[in-house]
Amino acid sequence: MRNIKLTIEYDGSRYQGWTRLGKDESGNTISNKITEVLKKMTEEDDLELFCGCRTEVGVHAYAQIANFKTSSSTTTQNIKHYLNRYLPMDIAIIDVKEVPERFHAQLNATSKTYVYLMTIDDVPSVFDRKYTYHCYRIPDKRLMQQAAEKLTGRHDFRNFSSAKKTKSTVREIFDIDIYGDIEEMQILIHADDFLHNMARIIVGTLMDIGLGNRSVQDIDDIFAGILEASAPCDPKGLYLQEITY
Repeated sequence: MRNIKLTIEYDGSRYQGWTRLGKDESGNTISNKITEVLKKMTEEDDLELFCGCRTEVGVHAYAQIANFKTSSSTTTQNIKHYLNRYLPMDIAIIDVKEVPERFHAQLNATSKTYVYLMTIDDVPSVFDRKYTYHCYRIPDKRLMQQAAEKLTGRHDFRNFSSAKKTKSTVREIFDIDIYGDIEEMQILIHADDFLHNMARIIVGTLMDIGLGNRSVQDIDDIFAGILEASAPCDPKGLYLQEITY
């Protein structure tokens, strides 16, 4: 069996995330679209696709990583061409490589980075509206960075996620970088892993602090369970930027 690694770019706007299981199971997911084409190409009905990070509903990816095993002899170049020919145009396979048998996109990942894109103006851009969050006021970047410093490090992020059946909710955030000016802002979160909706809830909370709706001290109170975190941010501005191995 060959082990094939895919690097995938996608617009998550019209999909139910990377995958949707349990009572919310859906075929309208990124993984299902790719798996259907792979099964057709390989004629292997039991083919499984594993991903590095399960993005949520409406979230995009610059470089999602996935892998699958196959007995097909199709070259990596032909796999790439076949997938891009039959996949919807909002999903693109940007690289295909054969990797060692033990490589696993999820289990071997050492860190993941999300980036949130935001524009700031009194009138939203008609061209950016589908892929960036629009804010009518300039958030206080200094306060947001102070709050971000409290989130950095190894913590129990149970109260910053909607995870219900996760064995451990402890994660480590390596960095949160906030860039921006009076017209746009980017929030980068680099962590060892993310719980369900963790990135969106952290961004939503930082935004509330930057806009004066919450205080920096609220971060400590959320960790302690005294206060609830803010609502998740709008997914259209969130992108999975990188997965490292």
